[in-house]
Amino acid sequence: MLLPGHDVPLGRYTVVRRLLPQRPRRMVGAWCFVDHFGPDDVSAGPGMQVPPHPHTGLQTVSWLAEGEILHRDSVGSLQTITPGQLNVMTSGHGISHSEESPAPHPPVMHGLQLWVALPDDARHGPARFDHYPTMPVFTDGGATVTVVVGSLAGLDSPAVAFSPLLGAEIVLDPGASVRLPLDPAFEYGAVSMAGAADILGDDLKPGSLLYLDRGRSSLVVRSEGGARLFLLGGEPFDEPLVMWWNFVGRTHEEIAEARADWERSRREVGGRFGTVRGYAGDPLPAPELPTVRLKARDRFGTLL
Repeated sequence: MLLPGHDVPLGRYTVVRRLLPQRPRRMVGAWCFVDHFGPDDVSAGPGMQVPPHPHTGLQTVSWLAEGEILHRDSVGSLQTITPGQLNVMTSGHGISHSEESPAPHPPVMHGLQLWVALPDDARHGPARFDHYPTMPVFTDGGATVTVVVGSLAGLDSPAVAFSPLLGAEIVLDPGASVRLPLDPAFEYGAVSMAGAADILGDDLKPGSLLYLDRGRSSLVVRSEGGARLFLLGGEPFDEPLVMWWNFVGRTHEEIAEARADWERSRREVGGRFGTVRGYAGDPLPAPELPTVRLKARDRFGTLL
């Protein structure tokens, strides 16, 4: 099932293609949010500039094909990520961070920002940040596969995870194909970052997410002109979620409390979300809550 994404402004200078959540499919495993940005020419501008903002109940997973991003957060992290490296930020009960293109920065920016919903037994834990300078890679003919999260083809990512997950980048040379082993208990999603690929007869191009249900033990991916893809997978996440702004919770009351705590944190030093130091700008204010109660949805988007 091909699901078209839509464009969303991110900060002042960046527009992203949002591929998850969508109305017919809100999650793939515990993956609950996927933004694809670029490739953008940032040679004449500041590039990505996302001021300090909060998160609860999730992990952010940052993956670049081109460019650099400087990450700062309220646990004291200061880390530049480059292509082939991985940043994973675990919000737990609460964290805040900023993302920006460093000065100077490469002329092109291109990558993915993904969220993973934390299960109930992990979402109240302490905040942490992990940077992985190298990731496991295997080649198969004209395919190069990087195991970003989880395990694939006998290779294990070092990335911290709290539920059964897979994240892998697949780069195909023109005319190449690869057969990937899958876990039949997982559901999967594939996005194209560049180029077109044939997956089970579907022509996957940038701007859409291809959803694949459970029950598959392998998958053949082909590309006539070459492509860069990202494969998501995981066991279905059966905990209902309330997702609003940058928060992932379970009830309206949790979200309202997180919003109030952020408004206090951005005006005061410390608090639940801490302080991001060194960013040249003010923290983002939280939007107003909707006038109706926020309701939990399951992974299909059904209101509960």
